[in-house]
Amino acid sequence: MSSTNYHLAQFNIIKLKDQLDSPVVKEFRDFLAPVNQLAEESPGFVWRLKDDQGESAANVETPYEDELIFVNMSVWLNYDYLKAYTYQTVHSYFLKSRKKWSLEIEGHRAVMWYVEEGQIPSLTEAKAKLDLLNQSGSSSKAFSMTDIYDADGSRLGK
Repeated sequence: MSSTNYHLAQFNIIKLKDQLDSPVVKEFRDFLAPVNQLAEESPGFVWRLKDDQGESAANVETPYEDELIFVNMSVWLNYDYLKAYTYQTVHSYFLKSRKKWSLEIEGHRAVMWYVEEGQIPSLTEAKAKLDLLNQSGSSSKAFSMTDIYDADGSRLGK
């Protein structure tokens, strides 16, 4: 398996405190478009999940029965690009502030795995990867942001 033929997919979920149109989650909702645009303009960005209007994933039918679970999925050239976007841009504010508009979820809220270059992961596949991570822990098939693997299946140092 050569890493030049693979991209990194990531999927994450949050459970909102209320419906997306609620004042409780207004800050989150108001920043969806700018943060998504920032992702698309970031180095290493390949693809992200969008609704039928090409906006956020807010109106995407998810594999979760709980309508307060909001999903996000994207594909990046590699982990370094995803890491830079996640932790070194305004996106990091959302990680630090998520308790304002979201509830705790048992287990991991995010998962990463490799897809063949040009492949777009499905929500069913993404949920299965998150389930695998939560059931079995990090592996080359599904891993967390703190236990990274490369496309060849080798565990990377932090």
